[in-house]
Amino acid sequence: METNTATSRSLATEAVHAGRDDLAALGLHAAPLDLSTTYPSHDSRAEAARIDEFAATGARPEGPPVYSRLDNPTVARFEDALARLEGTETAVAFASGMAALTATLLVRASAGLRHVVAVRPLYGCSDHLLSSGLLGTEVTWVDPGGISEAVRPDTGLVVVESPANPTLAEQDLAAVAEACGSVPLLVDNTFATPVLQRPRESGASLVLHSATKYLGGHGDVLGGVVACDEEFARQLRQIRFATGGVLHPLAGYMLLRGLSTLPVRVRAQSATAAELARRLDADPRVTRVHYPRIGGAMVAFEVAGDPHAVISGVRLITPAVSLGSVDSLIQHPGSISHRIVPEGDRRSGGIDDRLLRMSVGLEDVEDLWADLDAALAGERAADTADRDAAAGVPEPSLT
Repeated sequence: METNTATSRSLATEAVHAGRDDLAALGLHAAPLDLSTTYPSHDSRAEAARIDEFAATGARPEGPPVYSRLDNPTVARFEDALARLEGTETAVAFASGMAALTATLLVRASAGLRHVVAVRPLYGCSDHLLSSGLLGTEVTWVDPGGISEAVRPDTGLVVVESPANPTLAEQDLAAVAEACGSVPLLVDNTFATPVLQRPRESGASLVLHSATKYLGGHGDVLGGVVACDEEFARQLRQIRFATGGVLHPLAGYMLLRGLSTLPVRVRAQSATAAELARRLDADPRVTRVHYPRIGGAMVAFEVAGDPHAVISGVRLITPAVSLGSVDSLIQHPGSISHRIVPEGDRRSGGIDDRLLRMSVGLEDVEDLWADLDAALAGERAADTADRDAAAGVPEPSLT
């Protein structure tokens, strides 16, 4: 039985009850949704004192809420629940995963620590944010073994993603954390989720999620979250308040609901993904399969033929960017999720032009395999080519 380090309850039980422990005492069963943007108060002196306290410390205001950009009760429930699942002291939620990463970088930059050490591959937009210098940061890209040598006095953060997007490369997080020394390690745990891995237990200081993916789990909500200690959370809250990258209360409500089924979904999806990876590995139409040792619902594979033909050939599986939904998705990273990364950097990160990334949903494994098999066989290629020609769609090339 998996047990959360912060409590004696199993992860499955925590997923259902975290963020909801007070509901019975409130006479409620479902978590309430608070959509207020502002809150009344007739004691303006007390309000001023609470706002001064937040400005000075970044701590959540005690007592009734003040303004929803500062804090929201529904979002706070999601934050508390995710922190319990990740085994951290607290968490801070944002409008998206990229907003969460941006806030983290700004916290470190505000302390004069603008240098980042990072390991490829990362999610394409994370790679771009670091490489572009849009936030005034400087990045040094290294292999895991080169982290300690790359750290400088002005290094504010080490960033890794494990399993990584899109190759599913895994890192020894304990070894990476040791190599960081006193520099905080941020681990993007979006693919693994706390069901499969809790990076804090391996020494990571910060755990990042694109909550849009598995935490929400149904492809209908955007969000991001950083699980961390209270000291760092206070700085994140101040950045969030100043920049406005807040999570909408409705999104917080949906993410809290998504957490309750997270273990069930991830385990079921992972079992199907592992079976599909096994079949793909034995298929001569596939030259390489990437599937992580810890398991998971993501499968990446390189095809012998045209990957674009496979994308256009699926019918049950949805050809679309993103991942983590209850339905299966497939995409070509070189064309979509990592298109913004320069070609040479894609290749050095192991992102082959023939690589496809599949997010496995909750469909039956035989139905998914039948769809993949037909797409790999090119049985629908002629129909697709005729349809595209009639629509004036140019034939894709491998770039």
